[in-house]
Amino acid sequence: MTATDAPAFKERSTSLLPLILKIVFLGAVLATACWLVPVLIGLKLWMWLAITIVVTIAIFCIYSTKRFIPAKYIFPGTCFLLVFLITPILLTVNYSFTNYGDGTRGTKEQAIASITGNSVKEVEGSTRFNASVATTGTAADGPFELYLVNPETGEIFHGSTEQPLEKVDPADVKVESKRVVEAGTGVQILTNKEINQAGKKVLEIAVEKSDTEAIRLLTPTMAFEGTKVMRYDEASDTIKNTETGETWSVKNVNGSDRFVSDKTGQALSQGWLQGIGLDNYARLFTNGKIGAQFFQVFLWTLAFAFLSVATTFILGLFLALVLNDDRLKGKRLYRSFLLLPYAVPGFISLLIWSNFYNKDFGLINNLLHLDINWLGDPTMAKVAVLLTNLWMGFPYMFIICTGALQSIPEDIKEAARIDGASRFQTTVRVIAPLLLVAVAPLLVSSFAFNFNNFNAIQLLTAGGPFIGNNYTAGGTDILISMIYRLAFGGSGADFGFASAVSVALFFITGLLAALQFRATRALEDIN
Repeated sequence: MTATDAPAFKERSTSLLPLILKIVFLGAVLATACWLVPVLIGLKLWMWLAITIVVTIAIFCIYSTKRFIPAKYIFPGTCFLLVFLITPILLTVNYSFTNYGDGTRGTKEQAIASITGNSVKEVEGSTRFNASVATTGTAADGPFELYLVNPETGEIFHGSTEQPLEKVDPADVKVESKRVVEAGTGVQILTNKEINQAGKKVLEIAVEKSDTEAIRLLTPTMAFEGTKVMRYDEASDTIKNTETGETWSVKNVNGSDRFVSDKTGQALSQGWLQGIGLDNYARLFTNGKIGAQFFQVFLWTLAFAFLSVATTFILGLFLALVLNDDRLKGKRLYRSFLLLPYAVPGFISLLIWSNFYNKDFGLINNLLHLDINWLGDPTMAKVAVLLTNLWMGFPYMFIICTGALQSIPEDIKEAARIDGASRFQTTVRVIAPLLLVAVAPLLVSSFAFNFNNFNAIQLLTAGGPFIGNNYTAGGTDILISMIYRLAFGGSGADFGFASAVSVALFFITGLLAALQFRATRALEDIN
């Protein structure tokens, strides 16, 4: 090779590397999409399936050519913004107009299949099958289906609550000991341990064989064919108990259609997902009990956010001023000690402080010889929350105030002293306004953070104490913790109503932040 050939070889080798990286990247994207698409189809997550396809196509269109140079840099941030921020917001708003919750997550057909399937009773002489539980999704969440082997005939079937019983070609599965152990690509056969962990979700599988018969699990490895006691009549749109003769008709209950007993007036627990318009918002603002609780919690949320910011800022500013004095020796050591609460993970601090407040064995009562029921009295529980938040929050304010103080030029302070101002006057009339110009946006963001500071409440008091039979809102609940209890409370999840409260909270937080930013504009005139 001559000397003139060397630069050309070097140029080809350097241009080859980006091409290889591009092929590897696009191949990884395509492989990920090929893996996700069947999973999302199995889970029937059509929206996420559409997002996956659109994002994959967009990546290939943008990064496979030398065109769209600006989009190569804008697309990643925009994609993550849409997928992980905008999409959850839109889903929350959408759910706020539905009755989405426990027992109302699927379609009406799925609800009917669940009601009739759960009523299956084994009769004498019915067939028993060797069963395997499979999933096309995850072992914890499904969706689940049954693979059945008739031990007498060797016939193989499969089906699920949504899919009626179908015969399976023996060539499509692998059978050992008269049980299906493999069932094709994308299908996972669950172990007994995984079946037990999935629990109720697996036990509720009822594979429909006919209008009157279905197959259910008896044990993790055995299923039985039984007769449906509850049967649906499509003509009259009713469900009838064949043993007692009781009939359930579709009626509106609290804004949602449910199957209601014609005899007792009681609705079946299983319902279906429906759009209910503004009913959740009407319930929030017109229901006297919920409205009063919401207003009380809202006032405490405002007080909690304001006092948390005010106390931490005052203490942080005071310590920053003290440790900003050049006459003080060992400032770095003192500052390091003050940052220790900030270095400890918040959830650990909250759990430790919750033990400190124990009435009988807590450190505070034992050390100070007190008998205060910190977490049992609503007022003292609020004080405990604020004290703990002060401990956790002042280091942050100390850091930002120290930085703001050090950014103020010394000649401004010197000019104030020359004009005859004392140290206190210089601090209040010169340093404080200039410092607020720098930290005001951070104070607004800190207020918004504490307005939704779920961990501070949930890990310390769990929203308690609860007075009487009111378990919707406790003495220290803020709006976000009350929403959590509504969505995941012991009486059952009510995601639709919780979403409506979340939307209301979103607008309240945005409005308060806008008012605060507008109020801080006055600081812009300070030079």
